[in-house]
Amino acid sequence: MVSIIKVTLNIKWLAICALLVTAAGCTGVEPGNAAAPPRHVFLIVMENHSAAEALSGPFVASLAAQYGVAADYHAVAHPSVPNYLALTSGQTWGSVDDSYRVLPRSDLGDQLSAAGVSWKAYMEGLGPQGCLKSPVPYDPGHNPFAFYGGACPTNVVPLSAQAADLAGTTPRFSWITPDRCHDGHDCPVATSDAWLRQEVGTITSSRAWSSNGVLFITWDEDDGSSDNHVLTLVVAPSTGHRVSSHPYNHYSLLATVEDLMGVGRLANAAQASPLSDLTP
Repeated sequence: MVSIIKVTLNIKWLAICALLVTAAGCTGVEPGNAAAPPRHVFLIVMENHSAAEALSGPFVASLAAQYGVAADYHAVAHPSVPNYLALTSGQTWGSVDDSYRVLPRSDLGDQLSAAGVSWKAYMEGLGPQGCLKSPVPYDPGHNPFAFYGGACPTNVVPLSAQAADLAGTTPRFSWITPDRCHDGHDCPVATSDAWLRQEVGTITSSRAWSSNGVLFITWDEDDGSSDNHVLTLVVAPSTGHRVSSHPYNHYSLLATVEDLMGVGRLANAAQASPLSDLTP
């Protein structure tokens, strides 16, 4: 009897919705039974430019004029490696230089794997030599997942694999590291800006992004100042231009990603403020 009543109620709801198709909020799904689809999150990490320098690129400036901007966002250290570790584990592990060291498997990748959340880290220039020995312009110091456990998991793949994944099965979380030229480390802003134009266009043309996805773009550190003020952008299809004056840092971004993926927060991310005023 209960099943018959439920079916009858569902039929009635669908009939009402058919009559009110122009009414806001009528989706054809019985109230209380709708479930939001999982979101896809993308994160691109660029290199060694202040917010002002990054905004001198015309494409980056166009993104900042159209989407979310964290105007008071700061990296947590100098040089690069401690910032990459902060973005993926919530701590710098006492790192004060760019030297390689083996760290415990206590990072975002292991979190996601343990929770059954699909993820990949796309590394431009990663070759058959692997995470630690692929030649320049690939940089193992810009690949934080190589540090945890002393080797990369199978989730770390060349950037060339991304196109097929976007056209097919896209992981819930995608980390993207350009090579040392395209990230702005060894080449001028004009070069990194042009690379971002192509990469962001590829992502925003995908179904994974257009279906309520979100793309974060940040810079690992600025050009060496004590302020360490860097640009962070939040590019999402469902929001317009927003500027946040809330103080954020790399721990805030990690906290935001962990919240979106439905996993706990690691280390300093636990007390960090997520980018909730910029993330739809």
